[in-house]
Amino acid sequence: QVRLQESGPSLVKPSQTLSLICTVSGGSITTNLYAWTWIRQPPGKGLEWMGAITYSGSTDYNPSLKSRTTISRDTSKNQFTLQLTSVTPEDTAVYYCARDVAAWGSYTYDYWGQGTQVTVSS
Repeated sequence: QVRLQESGPSLVKPSQTLSLICTVSGGSITTNLYAWTWIRQPPGKGLEWMGAITYSGSTDYNPSLKSRTTISRDTSKNQFTLQLTSVTPEDTAVYYCARDVAAWGSYTYDYWGQGTQVTVSS
């Protein structure tokens, strides 16, 4: 059973960098064919795909967030991370990590973290 768990601060000040970690257990992030994804849901809105890192370390980002987003990984810890710079209150959301069933980006997810609320406020 693959499990994903998000961790990081719940409150970030405007203009700062939001950093989250997704720790994966029960499976390796270097296993062939999968992509490891960050998705968020602002209050009252739908899910927004932010970006992903594949099993080989390639990354892809939502064009609307690309200039502020970095996804990286630590294979020794079986973790992947999200950094979102220059945050504003509009970045307030529940942030999820998930596994995409295809490295090329099928937008079909078989495992999700429970989500973590991040609020951007001074």
